[in-house]
Amino acid sequence: MFKLFLDAISSRLSDSCFYCNAPLKHLTTMRVGGNAACLVEADNVETIKIVLSAAKEYNVPLLVIGNGSNMVISDDGFEGVVLHLSKEISAVACDGLRITAQAGALLPGISRIAAENSLTGLEFASGIPGSLGGAVVMNAGAYGGEMKHIIEDVTVLADGELKVFTAEEMNFGYRHSLLMEHPDWIVISATLVLEKGDRREIIAKMNDLSARRREKQPLQYPSSGSFFKRPEGYFAGALIEQSNLKGFSVGGAQVSELHAGFVINTGNATASDIYQLMHHVQKTVFNNFHVKLEPEVRLIGRFEK
Repeated sequence: MFKLFLDAISSRLSDSCFYCNAPLKHLTTMRVGGNAACLVEADNVETIKIVLSAAKEYNVPLLVIGNGSNMVISDDGFEGVVLHLSKEISAVACDGLRITAQAGALLPGISRIAAENSLTGLEFASGIPGSLGGAVVMNAGAYGGEMKHIIEDVTVLADGELKVFTAEEMNFGYRHSLLMEHPDWIVISATLVLEKGDRREIIAKMNDLSARRREKQPLQYPSSGSFFKRPEGYFAGALIEQSNLKGFSVGGAQVSELHAGFVINTGNATASDIYQLMHHVQKTVFNNFHVKLEPEVRLIGRFEK
């Protein structure tokens, strides 16, 4: 069936936009993972439609990657097609209090455009190293802000058609949205509604959050941001630190000595290292506090304890 899939897309796409047995680690911020059976670089909506249709017809597993900031891909890679939303799908337009951005646009860039137009409400996202599409899917958040607070609607490619969902219809929750229940639906764009503010105050707040990140987060190492979800009534990083796990390592994977909520790649980590470290942290924290930590990052592919 996979050969039939390749035949289907090769007849409609340029050879320069898809690759077989393609490495994936450079597409993720954690910098680990094996190869994809097929990688498609999508720079327009038509390419996305072609790949989605063929993957569905020939029952080929599909993975969509934007900036790859919230996933760990297994060392075995991904036995299917990876659809990478290129920087070509990243247009951003501002109209009054609204910003409309395509899925590939990065949150820091959108935040800068908001600031340039004296729009407040997106400062929290100025340091999140993710794309808009991934941020919508995961309802990304930081420093008290979440995407659900500013989204007006989302345009999604669902079952071969472009559909628009309101924020209410997106069923946003903590690191959750309707799209997590439909992994074959893809964000194309979203409209954000912000408020008028003072440009100097907005930039000052963004600079302050940036300084706090540099001080408290291990930005010099590859990571996927906060590794674990916040358990109700607790903070994951605090539980891990109180379990004396700061600096704990498995191979090249390490619980950051700067912020215990981060798992970093010190240079030669494998996905297996990260997975083994995750389980040790979960087991230790549960034994100490009877709190189950759940990963915020997506684990893609096969992992073994």
